[in-house]
Amino acid sequence: MASKLPTVALIGQANVGKSSLFNRMVRAQQAIVAREAGTTRDSVIGKVEYKKHQFWLVDTAGLKDPNDDFEATIQDQITEASESADVILVVVDSIMYPSDQDKIVAKKALKSKKPVILVLNKTDLKGSLPVDEFKRLGIKTVIQTSAEHNRGIANLLDMVTEKIPAKIERQQNDILRVALIGRPNVGKSTLFNALAGKQQALVANIAGTTRDINRVQVRYNQNTIELLDTAGIRRQGKQETGIEKFSVLRTLQAIEESDICLLLLDVNELNVALDQRLAGIINDAGKGLIVVVSKWDSVEGKDAFTRDALAPKISYHLKFVPWAPLIFTSSITGQNITKLFDLVLDINKRRNQETKTRTLNDLLQKAVQKHPPAGLKNTHPKLRYIVQTDTTPPWFVIYGSNLKFIHWSYKRYLESLIRDTYNYNGTPIKLSFRDEKQIKSNKKRISQGKEPVTKAYKQAKNAEKLLNPHNNR
Repeated sequence: MASKLPTVALIGQANVGKSSLFNRMVRAQQAIVAREAGTTRDSVIGKVEYKKHQFWLVDTAGLKDPNDDFEATIQDQITEASESADVILVVVDSIMYPSDQDKIVAKKALKSKKPVILVLNKTDLKGSLPVDEFKRLGIKTVIQTSAEHNRGIANLLDMVTEKIPAKIERQQNDILRVALIGRPNVGKSTLFNALAGKQQALVANIAGTTRDINRVQVRYNQNTIELLDTAGIRRQGKQETGIEKFSVLRTLQAIEESDICLLLLDVNELNVALDQRLAGIINDAGKGLIVVVSKWDSVEGKDAFTRDALAPKISYHLKFVPWAPLIFTSSITGQNITKLFDLVLDINKRRNQETKTRTLNDLLQKAVQKHPPAGLKNTHPKLRYIVQTDTTPPWFVIYGSNLKFIHWSYKRYLESLIRDTYNYNGTPIKLSFRDEKQIKSNKKRISQGKEPVTKAYKQAKNAEKLLNPHNNR
């Protein structure tokens, strides 16, 4: 089985600083932060990388009146957090005495038997209460933080990562995992059943590890493919219960576990912002992607030009993933269902292809000669050589000097060139840049035994020898 990233949930009443804490931990302004209580209406998701750990962090909406139809009830939210998360962070305002709601949250979190950490936030403010005042909540692990002034965040991350496993590399096996992703009622389950019915041999029907992920293994052209069907994620403002709020967690887990994702769009409801968000998550996770327009049979009066008219509009809406193939399907008529399997196998081949260093560097030198990178006066970036350091997704590292001056548009130019030359259709590719000063520093640390010799370092050395044989005698 492929490993999934652990999940950590931020739970607590409104306006205790969960969103600010979330932003500090993921080091990005993803959540909306405001003085008004209850600003966060949706679960906000971010991937945290800290030392040798990675995990999903979920910022849940603040707990409000359980009778409010718009808000999840306390019971549902905590129940779902305990089922879906690996660590629960109960956040309270350190200048407010623990309330009855705080006690309910703490009690239910502890009842889950999951690791629970009590976070006393806003400890920088005047009137912050002593830690002893919060012992009545019964949570033994307590930490004081100030999200606004970035105090205690590193200690909190240390505490969290002590309770989850270190990042585990995906186990390589011959099973290709494909996740069906999308909003509710876009036809995921129907497509799931249609794909399971089109395969050459049904291998196994495996019960999901969570109640919202259904699995089936099929054989197609001598390949074992595991299909993962997820519960849909509703649009903002449409999430009605705690179960809805945490269905996004299970979708994230399916994306993390998969190799390739089928992002389903309802042909009758295109260009929805949430579809963009899901495509972005899949891209960031480094997974293969096919954009599947479902329910094509339901379009009345369509002709040969209907698809050609719709395709550019969809592509524009998802222009940040121009490499993702677009396919129109109907699970009712069976249109293009088998073609999905062929596309999946082709994309998997692209994701695993390796390119020789010599070939890559010929391409880089021609690119630089044709279109040299711009910079500042006397500080033009110099790109010396490139190596491929990984697959699934393909990852390329470019070495040189003054690389911090490279404009984002030039990086996009290089990525497009690599894509067009080696056909990375259906998969994101990653580009990293390493400065020579850092390389020299690493060499020194390695020679002193202070740094391990990594695969990337070996590949860089080999590339350097290949391109500069006289300098490496």
